[in-house]
Amino acid sequence: MFTTIGAVLGGRTPRAAGHPVRRGSRLAGSCEGAFWRPVPRAEVRRVVLAAKRYELVGRQAGRQRGPLGHVALEVLELLANLVSHRSGRLEPSYAYLMRTLRRSKDAVHTALTALREHGFLDWLRRHEAVELVEGPGPRVRQVSNAYRLSLPARAAKLLGHWLSAPPLPDDVLQEREDRAAYLAAHKTSLPLAELPLAEVEDDRLARVLGELGRAVEARTQAARAAQEQGRGGEACF
Repeated sequence: MFTTIGAVLGGRTPRAAGHPVRRGSRLAGSCEGAFWRPVPRAEVRRVVLAAKRYELVGRQAGRQRGPLGHVALEVLELLANLVSHRSGRLEPSYAYLMRTLRRSKDAVHTALTALREHGFLDWLRRHEAVELVEGPGPRVRQVSNAYRLSLPARAAKLLGHWLSAPPLPDDVLQEREDRAAYLAAHKTSLPLAELPLAEVEDDRLARVLGELGRAVEARTQAARAAQEQGRGGEACF
């Protein structure tokens, strides 16, 4: 309730009891922009698959647990389902992971640490400012980490052909080539007034371009008619 004299004289904000902040924590909302990145669904699937193969290959004979452990694979699969593919945002709390997986805090912590040590996961510790009910200045409290999935090179090598898309069948490739040739010939035969409708996705822009094409065609036809009329007049003399 009372602020210490040293804190007042020194201009320091006392840390609120019960809200410790871990070392290296960053202010939430100011650090994630350079940390998170868009992550396609296919990349997320590769991370999970690589982790499973990494666990299987690294398991020693006669032992059920590999370098990651089955809890770490559970955590990774849950994170893969939670991550935003558009922004990469991923910030579940410990409580959410524990409740969803029905695992203890120690088990979740051990799993996260293993994923980070082996290169499948990274995170930023974060805190946020909280206004004091009594006393001067703000205080801070720990909030959930910002997580980021990653694919370590040594695990990526275990995927082999899984990293690249399988080649398409010959009949599919031939069909695509025939369709591309047909569309190219069809577009070549279109007048300028109709060509934008086939090339431009924006309907409004396509109509504007179509009007311009129609005007160009009309001007071209008028010029040709004038040239032919001039030639016909020269032939009369």
